[in-house]
Amino acid sequence: MTDKAFQDHYPEYLAHCYGCGSMNELGHQIKSFWDGEESVCHFQPKPYHTAIPGYVYGGLLASLIDCHGTGTAAAAGYRAENREMTTEPPLRYLTASLHVDYLKPTPMGPTLEVRGKVKEIKGRKVVIEEWILANGVVTVRGEVVAVQVPEHLVLELLEGKDEG
Repeated sequence: MTDKAFQDHYPEYLAHCYGCGSMNELGHQIKSFWDGEESVCHFQPKPYHTAIPGYVYGGLLASLIDCHGTGTAAAAGYRAENREMTTEPPLRYLTASLHVDYLKPTPMGPTLEVRGKVKEIKGRKVVIEEWILANGVVTVRGEVVAVQVPEHLVLELLEGKDEG
């Protein structure tokens, strides 16, 4: 694995996401890395991430699939262009579709391992298949369809423009 997480390469003006943004002090601030052809992220749920006593809230699990998927999409985009993640212009991806299947309750306590694999890269679209493991057991499967943020929007954000 590399020393620097995918999300650590996001420029500050693109790093405010609740799930993966380093600039969001109240967010999850997940960190994803390549592990061969798979991506991996580890996350320790807090007691307030509870659904029912002893089990992790499903919304948290969906957000881990979501943000690990978009981070993996960004890293895959750079790989596909044979570029380092530090090069300009920055590649950032947003979720176009999120599918999550809860296979069994995810126990509170163990550090969760989120794994992903690139299923397809087609133009500005990247599809990532993912799974979450608790104590080595797959409890969640998911898929993220991520689309690259258009360069003009990245430039608007960089310039501080608000089109909304």
